[in-house]
Amino acid sequence: MTTSKEELLPLIREHRAHVGVIGLGYVGLPLLVEFAATGFQATGFEVDETKAARINAGDSYISDVPAERVSELVAKERLRATTDFSALKLCDAIIICVPTPLRKTKEPDISYILAAAEQIQQHLRRGQLIILESTTYPGTTDEVLLPMFEERGLKLDADFLLAFSPERVDPGNPQFQTHNIPKVVGGCTPDSTEVAAALYGEIVKHVHPVTSARVAEAAKLLENTFRAVNIGMANEMARLCYALGIDTWEVIRAAATKPFGFMPFYPGPGIGGHCIPLDPHYLSWKARQHGFDSRFIGLAEEVNSRMPEHVVTLVSDGLNDERKALKGARVLLLGVAYKRDIDDVRESPALSIIDRLRAKGADVRYHDPFVAEVRFDDAHTQGSGEPLQSVALTDDELKNSDCVVIVTDHTQVDYKRVCELSRLVVDTRNALDSDIRRNSCARIIRL
Repeated sequence: MTTSKEELLPLIREHRAHVGVIGLGYVGLPLLVEFAATGFQATGFEVDETKAARINAGDSYISDVPAERVSELVAKERLRATTDFSALKLCDAIIICVPTPLRKTKEPDISYILAAAEQIQQHLRRGQLIILESTTYPGTTDEVLLPMFEERGLKLDADFLLAFSPERVDPGNPQFQTHNIPKVVGGCTPDSTEVAAALYGEIVKHVHPVTSARVAEAAKLLENTFRAVNIGMANEMARLCYALGIDTWEVIRAAATKPFGFMPFYPGPGIGGHCIPLDPHYLSWKARQHGFDSRFIGLAEEVNSRMPEHVVTLVSDGLNDERKALKGARVLLLGVAYKRDIDDVRESPALSIIDRLRAKGADVRYHDPFVAEVRFDDAHTQGSGEPLQSVALTDDELKNSDCVVIVTDHTQVDYKRVCELSRLVVDTRNALDSDIRRNSCARIIRL
C-alpha cells in the first residue's frame, strides 16, 4: 500500500490536489485565493454564511484581496466557499486559519482550533494533509491535533500527514503578501514536513522547512515576541523622554544613523492586532507549564499595556495646561483600527484609551474612515460600555473638540487641516511632520 506522501506529492506537483482552507479572514482568504490562482481547486470553509455568499458572488471583504480577482477565480470554477463542512472529505489538503485570541485571564483560547479540528476529525479520510496555520503555543499540533485525528483509527504517515506553518500576514502591506513572504514549515514527521513544504512551494517563493511542528510553532512566537519586547523598550524610552522634555522621535532618528548594532523600533499608544499583543502570552503561558518564569516577556507586556494610560495622561496634562478638566471634556480620537489604512480593531489600543477616558468622565467620540462602529460586548474585547459610531470629520467637529488624539495615522486624514482647526492635538504616531507642527494653530503634544 502506498503512503500518504507517495499519493499526495504527484497531486500537488501536477496541481490536481483539492485544497481546503478553514477560516476566511485576513489569513485564510488571501491563502485560498493564492492556491486558486496557481491552478488548484480551492474551497473555503466558513461558519459565517454572509462571508461565504459574498465570495461565491465574486466579492471580497478583505482589502488585500481585490474583488476582481475573486470574481475571476469563481467564474473559472476554481474558487468557492461553503458552510458545509462535510465537503472536507473532498479535500486532499486542509489548512486551518482560525483566530486564536486570549481569554480575559490572558490565557490561550484555542477553542476555534478545536472546533475546526473536530470538523476535520468527523470527515477525515485516508490520504489527507492537514496543516495548522493559527498562532498557538508549541506542542499544539502534536499534543492536541494528532491524538484527535488518530482516534479515527488512522495512522500518521501511513494514512494522513500533519504539519504546522505559521501565518505571517501583514494586513495593509502592499510590499509583502502571501506569495512573497517566506514560509516556515514543520511537520510532525519528516514526511509531513516534505509534503507540506511541497504544497506551499507551489504558491510562495521561498519555503524554510524545520525539523518539527514545535520548532515552527516556537519560531512564530519568537518573531512577534521579539517585536513586542523591542516596542516595549521604545515605549519606555518615550515615557522617559516625555519626563525629560526630550523629543522621542528625534532621539530614535539619531540612534538609527548607526549602521550596525541598532534596529529602530517606534513607540505608540499601545500594541494591537492579532499577533504582537497575543503571541508573547502564548509563549509565557507555555513556559509556566514547564516551571519557567519568562520575566523579560512579562516586563515588556507590562510596559506596552500601560501606554493607553500614558496617552490619557498626555490628554489630561494638555487640558490642564489649558485650564480644563478631563471630566466633561470633549475628546475626539482619530483612528480606532490597530494600524493605518485597515478596518481591524482586534486588540486595538484605541479601545483601552476610550475605556479609560470614559472612566474619567470625558465625552469621547471618534472618526475612522475604515471602522463604522466599535462595540465592547465581545469576550475578547478590551473596554466596556455603549458602542460608538464614527463621526464625520467636519470643521465643527474639530473646532468643538477640546482635544484631538491621533491614535491611528490613517493616510486619508488631512492632518494639516486637523491642526488648523483644533486647539489641542495629542500625536501618538508621529503623524505630524515638521512643517505641520511649525505652522500649526493647535498646541501639539507628541508621544
